[in-house]
Amino acid sequence: MTRLRFATILASVVVGCALGIRILLARQAAIARRRIGKPLGEQSIDADRVWRSSLPGDAVELVVLGDSLAAGLGAEHRKQTLGGRIAKAVAWELQQPVRLHTAAVVGSESSALEHQLDSLPSEYRADVAVIVVGGNDVTHLVPASTASAQLERAILRLQDAGTPVVVGTCPDLGTLRPVPQPLRALLSRMSRRLAAEQTRVAWRTGAVPVDLRHLVGPTFHAEPDEMFSLDRFHPSATGYRRTAEALLPAVVTALRSRR
Repeated sequence: MTRLRFATILASVVVGCALGIRILLARQAAIARRRIGKPLGEQSIDADRVWRSSLPGDAVELVVLGDSLAAGLGAEHRKQTLGGRIAKAVAWELQQPVRLHTAAVVGSESSALEHQLDSLPSEYRADVAVIVVGGNDVTHLVPASTASAQLERAILRLQDAGTPVVVGTCPDLGTLRPVPQPLRALLSRMSRRLAAEQTRVAWRTGAVPVDLRHLVGPTFHAEPDEMFSLDRFHPSATGYRRTAEALLPAVVTALRSRR
């Protein structure tokens, strides 16, 4: 066999394998979508209000941006949403009321952060911003470099307005049991890559990254029935509590640094 013929056969095999893998992953993605469905709908609970309004002093302004995790989809009560849990905990820590503004939208990718910022009132200035985004970028195959660049623009825009930013990096999508293998392993690697890019962007811009993959991922992996809601994709009330606990120290530190 000539080298040219061998190279041609090898190239054909590689192309065939790549096509086969793409078909397999597409089928597994369809399986995952059927398993997960949309039992929670596409609207999260409205948790925007002044939390602990009986406490003295002016209300701390907290804005939460990002995707369904940031919006709190899967929580059954507003106090169980990510924003509600962070707001309550911050109010307790600082002994001040906290006014929550949720700009996060279910299904958002990092590209939506700009629109979420545009949706805020022109005169609005938050004392701290929490951004949790990335899962939809991974599932929609947005390059990590593109998603992290979009995140960076949102961080800089908030900082230009004087708002410190806390970034909850992309969670480990390898914890999603409804997603079959090997697609689940691929999503895990992709989410790890995006989280690493988000961390670099946060440090470079002066935002504070919180590694959700490391801080809560193992618990979601070990206790899926407790940590996930009924769709086995979005967090349960317990899952949101653990996620909020992971973010809280960075949020409190950011607020105290402004004083």
